[in-house]
Order: sequence, then structure tokens, then C-alpha cells
Amino acid sequence: MDRNIELGFANIDLERRERTGVAEVIYGAGKSADQITEIVRQMYEHGEKHVLITRVEEEKAEKVAGMLNEVDIKSNVYKEARIVVAGGNMPADGIGMIAVVTGGTSDIPVAEEAARTAEFLGNEVVRVYDVGVAGLHRLLSKVDIIREASVVIAIAGMEGALASVVGGLVSAPVIAVPTSIGYGAGFGGISALLSMLNSCASGVSVVNIDNGFGAGYQASLINHVGIRHEFT
Repeated sequence: MDRNIELGFANIDLERRERTGVAEVIYGAGKSADQITEIVRQMYEHGEKHVLITRVEEEKAEKVAGMLNEVDIKSNVYKEARIVVAGGNMPADGIGMIAVVTGGTSDIPVAEEAARTAEFLGNEVVRVYDVGVAGLHRLLSKVDIIREASVVIAIAGMEGALASVVGGLVSAPVIAVPTSIGYGAGFGGISALLSMLNSCASGVSVVNIDNGFGAGYQASLINHVGIRHEFT
């Protein structure tokens, strides 16, 4: 079988799953609904029954889902996460649970991108939202839940202090996600990014600003360590 599909506007990598354990994920921004639909259809016909599409605005997402449903590819739209899942999530076979924690309500869209990505990749996810350090009692009231996780994703804008605090409370790896939420001196998330990179807590790693997808993907890799997948 040809291991790549050239569509003119896209070159689909059919070997991605064999190399990494996960099929190619479609980045929806900048692509038309027709282009996304054709990519998914080609992947589906070549054996990929679960396809993740990220960064798809609501109107386009609804159009994509409708077009896929017309060709019998069941698709779900997650508006807040800006994600479309074609064919449903992969079976939940992660070792443990992933906790997605946010500083504020405004961080939830990024958190939902992380959570939906992790769920798509076969993980149990618990959400702990709006527990920023300005009201530390809110975080401490949820710490027992967070400590049950195998991986914690800490998502915050402003000064980004949440990641350091969480990193000092749990024994699991912490993936920090700076968001672009904040006032002028936050510089669109750069302030939170630098704070997280300079975290004094051990075990904290950092992804790019607003990169919920990257955090969810990395958390899934950690949560599947020791599980060998066989792909055909």
C-alpha cells in the first residue's frame, strides 16, 4: 500500500501511527471544510477509524461534521475545545488518570483542547477548573483529587503561578500550559510562559502558549508508558 496520499493541497502520512502510535492529527486552522473532509475521508478509507481535528472554529466544525456524517463517518463537535472527532475516541487504556487544572474560567477553552485531546487518545480525564492561586483555598480543597492523577496539566494565564504551586503538591509529572489570558503586561501569555519556564518546582515541563493539544498529547504519552501497542 502507498504509505502517503498526495491530494495536491495535502500529503497524508499513513505511517504516522506505526512510528508514533498515533495517526496524523489534522490542524484545522487555515484549511477549508472541504479540504478537512477529504483528508478525513481518505484516512478513514485507508484504515484510520479515529481521527482528531484541532483548531476548527464553530461554523466550520459544524460543516465538517455534517459532510462526514453524510459519508457515514460519525463525527462529534466540541465547540469550546475547537475540536472535531471523527469516528469516536480510542479505547481508554491509559495506565491512570490525567487531571486538567485551570487557574481561571477564562482558561477553559485551552483546557478543553487538552482534555478532549487526552480523551481522544484513550485516557480518563478529570477536570478541576477555576482554582487559581489568588484563592489558594480553592486549589487545596481539590488537592486529593489532583494527587490521584498519573499526570497533571496545569493551565493558567496572568502570572502563571499555578504550575509551580501544583508542582509542589503532587508527585506526578506536571505539564504547564501558559495561556494568553491577562492584562497588557502579560504580553499575550509571554509573562506566564516565562514564569512557568522559571518554575522553582521540580517535575514541571512547559508547552507553548495556548497549546492545549500539545499538553494533552504529551500527557497521554506519559500515561501510556509501559503499554505496548501493536499496529497493523
